[in-house]
This record gives sequence, C-alpha cells and structure tokens, in this order.
Amino acid sequence: MSGICTGRVVVVTGAGRGLGRAHALAFAAQGARLVVNDLGVGLDGTPGPDSPAAQVVAEIRAAGGEAVAHGGDIATPEGAASLVTTALETYGRLDTLVNNAGFLRDRMLVNLAEDDWDAVVRVHLKGHFLTLKHTAAHWRAEAKAGRPPVARIVNTSSGAGLLGSVGQGNYSAAKAGIVGLTLVAAAELARYGVQVNAIAPAARTRMTEQTFAATMTAPATGFDAMAPENVSPLVVWLGSAASEGVTGRVFEAEAGRITVMEGWRKGPTVDRGARWSVAEAGEAALKLLGEAETPGQVYGA
Repeated sequence: MSGICTGRVVVVTGAGRGLGRAHALAFAAQGARLVVNDLGVGLDGTPGPDSPAAQVVAEIRAAGGEAVAHGGDIATPEGAASLVTTALETYGRLDTLVNNAGFLRDRMLVNLAEDDWDAVVRVHLKGHFLTLKHTAAHWRAEAKAGRPPVARIVNTSSGAGLLGSVGQGNYSAAKAGIVGLTLVAAAELARYGVQVNAIAPAARTRMTEQTFAATMTAPATGFDAMAPENVSPLVVWLGSAASEGVTGRVFEAEAGRITVMEGWRKGPTVDRGARWSVAEAGEAALKLLGEAETPGQVYGA
C-alpha cells in the first residue's frame, strides 16, 4: 500500500471502534503501519469481554496493510510505555501518535461522583499525558543521537473542552486540559522535530450515538455528515510529513467542515497605572465586557 504515510509507523489509541477505528483504517490506506490500541471497555470505562483491536488489525491486513494489536491501559505508565516498545519491536520505528482513547460518565455537577470525575480525567487527560511523555522521550533520544525524527502527535479534544457542555463537567475539564497540554508540548518538543496538534471532532460514535441518533445524510448526495470517517483525513494529514510547520494548533472537524479554532487571546484592556477601588474595577470590567466579543454558547445550555 502506498500513500502520504508510506513508511511511517502510527500508534492510534482507542482504535477499536468509532473515530479511532476510522483513523487507523485511513492511515493504513495511506501506507502507514499501525499499532492499534484498544482496552476493550464499555462506554463507562468498565472492562468488556474482549478487545475489538484484533478485528481492526484483521481489517487492515485483509486490505493489504500492516498492523498489530495492543491491549494495554494507556492511562498507566506501563501501558503507555509499551506502546513505544510495541512499535519499535514490531516495526523498528515510531513516527506518529494519535491520542483518541476515552469514555463518558455524564452527570450534572451536583450529582457527579468523585469516582466519575477521576475515571474520566484519568483516561482522557492522564492517558494523553502518559502516551505523549513516553513517545516524546523516545523522539528526544533519537534527536540527541543524531537521528532527528519527523514526528507527529495528534491529540483529541472536543467542543465540550472549548465551550463547555452541560452535564459533562468531568469530560469538559479533561478535554480543556488536553488543549493546554497540546500547547505546552508543541512549544517544548519542537526542538526535537516533534509537532503536536489537537482536533475537536464531532461524529457519531458510541459516546455520541444519543446526540447524533440517526445519520444526517443528505438525500441528494448520500453524504453521512456524522460518519467518523469524515474526521480522519485531517488527522492523517496532521500525522504525516506533509504537515511540516503546523504545530500548536486546534482544529474543529465535523462533516465536511474544518475550522482553525482560535482560543484565549487578549481582548479589550484598560490600565490605570494604579490600584483600582472595588467600584471602579467593576465599572471598568463592565465597560470592557461591552467591547468584547460574545463567547460561544455552552453546549446544552
């Protein structure tokens, strides 16, 4: 198989279903060799009877590609480190990491249990951190040994992390944290040849099947707007050498639309050069808010 990722070795976490599966198949179609990670758990993060990673590997091989399954828990140091080991022992190299694994435990804040908070933050945010840490350590060692990589990391945030989402305080906080982690990693790892970007996808998966219950298919074209495969082309490009120079960015991807997201930046400001009184500070804040752009609405509000 040949394509934009020919010769590259790509790790995709949470690749047994939904977006991760779509990403893995799309990378394979473009010539990449895959490490397909999936723990095989339910929507709430509890273990399932078996992992679907092997099924995705079989699909890739049946189409003439190369892939190996990985069933480790990427939210543990051992599981994250073994992603690198698996890639190196199987293919002799590692070029791209796509962080995709995650699940939901939705509750309104007053009903959100501490365990539900910890579990979601653990998989989404800690899982991103640990895989990023171990792959980056490998690439830093390669760079210091005189073998500078053309390495790529694609993290998965969400519109919930950018705007918030009612009933998803744990998920929104974790996904917002992933954006911050992406920005820091892009700045720190550039010297080693590593580019780090994030996507905020919208697609029909197990996590969103209630939101996108039926296919949003345009009758005239047959285009399924909520198919996870719509997101994967951007991910593949970001994970390829062709994306040279693109780092520290967040892209929203939904249906046929790609948007560069513009996050926190300084808006209207005032400086009096001295301490404000409480009343004066309030008056100034209200004036500045009148000059500022209206923030996007929280999902579900």
